[in-house]
Amino acid sequence: MTHPLGAQLRRVHDTLRADLRALQAAAAGGAPADARRTLPAHCLAFCAALTAHHTGEDAAVFPLLAERFPELAPVLQKMAEDHEMISGILARVEELAGELAASGSSPRLAGELDGLAAIAESHFSFEERRITAALDRLPDAAPALDGPVRLPRAGGGPPAQENSAL
Repeated sequence: MTHPLGAQLRRVHDTLRADLRALQAAAAGGAPADARRTLPAHCLAFCAALTAHHTGEDAAVFPLLAERFPELAPVLQKMAEDHEMISGILARVEELAGELAASGSSPRLAGELDGLAAIAESHFSFEERRITAALDRLPDAAPALDGPVRLPRAGGGPPAQENSAL
């Protein structure tokens, strides 16, 4: 049985939120030593997962919504602009994760993750409020949009729940 796409979007966002909170805790020193040691790799994996999520939305979900619900065009444009802004932050997180891996220290990483978390939360909440009802009206599109991506666990261990193209 296919779940409504709006619910899938919320689950994906919840997984991303949890993984980002775990990264923040590890960067702030509030995570077990294992999580802090693997922090650079988990930062890079998280950045890749969030980039894949946004790329999937930009390439598949937003065009489908724009075609079916033209009144959403300004909202979809705003979300695509958010994706660009978030992409810049992800590039800085990746750079700082590389710095941490190379030198064992990256004093700015925790702050950058905090900023990313604030912006991502605002973006996710806006997206959930504005497009979930439209997504739920696309039940026949669900299989075409549902391509699993395994999200890494920020604190180590097996990947979290599956993510879709949403």
